[in-house]
Amino acid sequence: MSKAIVVRKAGGPEVMKLEERDLPPPGPGEVRVKHEAIGLNFLDVYHRSGQYPVEAPFVPGSEAAGVVTAVGPEVGAFKLGDRVCCRGPMGTYCEERNVAANRLLPVPDGISSEIAAATTLKGLTALYLLEMTWPVKKGETILFHAAAGGVGQIAVQWAKALGARVIGAVGSDDKEAIAKKLGCDEVINIRAVPDYAPIVAKMTGGRGVDVVYDSIGRDTFERSLDCLRPRGLMVSFGSSSGPVSIADLGILAAKGSLYLTRPTPAHYFADRQVELASAARVFEMIGNGTVKISIGQTFALADAAKAHEALASRHTTGSSVLVP
Repeated sequence: MSKAIVVRKAGGPEVMKLEERDLPPPGPGEVRVKHEAIGLNFLDVYHRSGQYPVEAPFVPGSEAAGVVTAVGPEVGAFKLGDRVCCRGPMGTYCEERNVAANRLLPVPDGISSEIAAATTLKGLTALYLLEMTWPVKKGETILFHAAAGGVGQIAVQWAKALGARVIGAVGSDDKEAIAKKLGCDEVINIRAVPDYAPIVAKMTGGRGVDVVYDSIGRDTFERSLDCLRPRGLMVSFGSSSGPVSIADLGILAAKGSLYLTRPTPAHYFADRQVELASAARVFEMIGNGTVKISIGQTFALADAAKAHEALASRHTTGSSVLVP
């Protein structure tokens, strides 16, 4: 038997219930992983709430780290005792599970399970945003929303290592202090100053930023467009305040022939070798100290509802993990 958080219908945090379930032996191509830490992501909130529809019942969660405790037939990549992590498939809010071996990533020595669970998906997100969606170059200026959040903290440090000038957008004075400590060149508390585009214009001498990375969505989308230089790129990679819709693409022309993209990890890491190499780079950046990971909150697996409440209210800083 294994305990897991199960969602039987979409809704608020209260729909997540801790249940016991049978766990059969791993099948062909599968291994069993005993989770030591489980990553918490806003994607989990989208699934639980129904914003991204998932057939119920389901176990949420797309990030975890642990140890291989059983190996099914036709598995050559992993053995008993190997330390592994994943960025999917969904179903990580559990003590242990069977998962396809080709969805797992090796965790190198020196990286704890807590760090791996807190950074696999977030670190890969930072990588594809900064090195693949728009390869950030030395001297470029970016605006990164939720700079004190899980992805934001990694991305700010990574962008600074690439030589970028980083303007961080946050939602409180406490988060402003965190963003400054991370290395942001300038920080804006957009809750205190909702009309932040003129501030960005002043910071950039009227030019605007090269790229905006926006995970907030509806509340910030149009103002973020106003922060871009002509032919700059708007990267909308989340929607914590609600989904974005554009009634008229002409707005991109009117604001400077802007580019717009809505990337997802699935399309950047569809190739297994690219995924393995990218994960190795993420752990290298952490291992050599270029990116320092802050786990701001730890919750018991049974308290997943409390964790979702904290995440949705934007009261978390850094990464959050669930512990079975």
